[in-house]
Amino acid sequence: MSDLNLAPNFDNTDDFYAALLSAHEGLSEPEMHALNARLILILANHIGDQDILTQALDAAAPKGGRDKAKADTEAGIGTMGTARREGSET
Repeated sequence: MSDLNLAPNFDNTDDFYAALLSAHEGLSEPEMHALNARLILILANHIGDQDILTQALDAAAPKGGRDKAKADTEAGIGTMGTARREGSET
């Protein structure tokens, strides 16, 4: 089993970040979520290793892990740890 590499692993990270932000410009929130989902699935396909992808999910999950994130979502708590307002989309 390989380990997920969390160390900086490519040049020009600022250029990639700028391109990522640019890809989101002018998109609605649902369009941004769709873009992010497509990008994640494309990169996951490229990685192609379930163990690495599971490690990445664990590394990206909020403190407390994926189970806490799922419970928070079901309880209506947003990613910033605040409860969603009635009728709010986020």
